Amino acid sequence: MSHKRIPKRKAAFAAGTVVALGAAAILLPNANASQDGSSNDAAAVAPKPLKATDASDLASQLQKLLGDAFAGSYYDADSRQLVVNVTAGNTSVVVQAKQAGAKVRVVDNSLTELAAGAKTLKDRATIPGTSWAVDPRTNKILVTADSTVTGAKWNTLESTVKSLGPDMATIKKSAGTFKTFVSGGDAIFGGGARCSLGFNVTAGDGSPAFLTAGHCGVAAEQWSDSETGQPIATVDQATFPGNGDFALVKYDDPATQAPSEVNVGGGQTVAIHQAADAEVGSQVFRMGSTTGLADGQVLALDATVNYPEGTVTGLIQTNVCAEPGDSGGSLFTQDGSAIGLTSGGSGDCTVGGETFFQPVTTALQAVGATLGAGDAAGGAGGDQAGGGEAGAGAGAGDEAGAGQEAGAGGDASASPGDEAGAGQEVGGEQAGGDVIGGQDAGNGQDAGNGQDAGNGQDAGNGQDAGNGTGDAGQSHN
Repeated sequence: MSHKRIPKRKAAFAAGTVVALGAAAILLPNANASQDGSSNDAAAVAPKPLKATDASDLASQLQKLLGDAFAGSYYDADSRQLVVNVTAGNTSVVVQAKQAGAKVRVVDNSLTELAAGAKTLKDRATIPGTSWAVDPRTNKILVTADSTVTGAKWNTLESTVKSLGPDMATIKKSAGTFKTFVSGGDAIFGGGARCSLGFNVTAGDGSPAFLTAGHCGVAAEQWSDSETGQPIATVDQATFPGNGDFALVKYDDPATQAPSEVNVGGGQTVAIHQAADAEVGSQVFRMGSTTGLADGQVLALDATVNYPEGTVTGLIQTNVCAEPGDSGGSLFTQDGSAIGLTSGGSGDCTVGGETFFQPVTTALQAVGATLGAGDAAGGAGGDQAGGGEAGAGAGAGDEAGAGQEAGAGGDASASPGDEAGAGQEVGGEQAGGDVIGGQDAGNGQDAGNGQDAGNGQDAGNGQDAGNGTGDAGQSHN
């Protein structure tokens, strides 16, 4: 949303950041049908076509139903089917999963075995510039090393991966470097850093607030909606590094109205109806103050990322691009489900790369907030803050958590929004083959603006991040 003031002090920005760009590709309401209503006997055991949010909900239910036989799941976007992994020798649960409408695949590695492999990586190869998460499509741990992992560090990582066995993990190199994406944005400004607002929420005490990245929350205590403006919000809670990357920031004016929507530019907004867990294989969209709107797929869950500032666990791994200044920005679905907050990764929106996100459900539960305004959000025990990543083990890539109401009210139709801020570079991302960016917004202003957080951000002390000069690199968004 834009930062201009409107009557009754409506929030200076809605969830997400504002960049003027065409967003038609994501604003097609209900692009995917829900479950096939066929009632014949064959259809009762055949995989059903599902929306991605419905698939996430079904995966959560099946994880509870199947117990230890459940070995992960992912969404096949081409067939619009949920694929559920089950361990060998569980014929009865195969029937149960099929009757529920899922496609079943028998695999070798259980979630317990994969979690044990992730623990070995944590114990022996916690090296800055590395990450790992379970990829349910391969039923293996996906280990990634950035360009800084060389020499003895690479040898340690490679030997640890090999020690897990030939069918337990794969390793790949990333051309960039893992870092947080702090810089400037549409930004919220604090202590020389620029980040992006994620989602407006209602704090546990009923006050208006918003979520952003934790590494932004520890970079500065007070945040403004303009580079030289007065602070309008103050950090209440922040976690980074450690068990997540999220912060709750309360608006200083208790009368602030903070709508539950993401402004995607061009006077268009996407209403956010609920928080939901990510499902591997599903399409997601990211809004950020530097690069605007981008899309991609969820690759893995419960990722462990070893940033220079420390290790962060429980993240969502995607192939969505991001750059400095996008940190904290919204990750959401076409039907209006809040999924994540931009954390960090490698690469950029020119060459691509990996980007990691803090799950919104986990953040809401941790800070005791509900999504959107108080009268628009569910309770913390329901679909808003319910069930973080399920299963056990750091970096174990566990599947979507419990309790979301999948696809509820998922109409992502555009509604009038504030005019976008001037001049951020939009980038040329594509959404499922439809170009959703590609043009310069406004005056082509370089989104850096020099308000970078630097690479020496001190997590946890509330002081300014870096010296405010130079480029922050592809660190946490």
